[in-house]
Amino acid sequence: MEKIGKIAVIGDSESATAFLAIGAAVYKVDDEYKAADKLRELAKTDEYAVILVTENYAAKMESLMQKLKEQTYPAVLSIPGSTGSNGFGLAGVKKDVEKAVGVDILF
Repeated sequence: MEKIGKIAVIGDSESATAFLAIGAAVYKVDDEYKAADKLRELAKTDEYAVILVTENYAAKMESLMQKLKEQTYPAVLSIPGSTGSNGFGLAGVKKDVEKAVGVDILF
């Protein structure tokens, strides 16, 4: 199955629903345990190139997010939820850039 352009979103109902407009597969969950289970399930398939997880859940499963980031596919990223950003996503980008470049060039 071709992965190009296939996006999945894991998050609370209010945050994830907006992504239906762009054709993303939306998985609405109501706690971090269900979010982690769904992320593990989706990451095992070859169906998605990108999996987006709302920050409120991503922050609570940081070790799983880091483990999956080490793989080529799927790209697993955190995004702000409907209540706004808690800083987790930006901190992850900073950490990834610093790892790639060797120095903090963003802040």
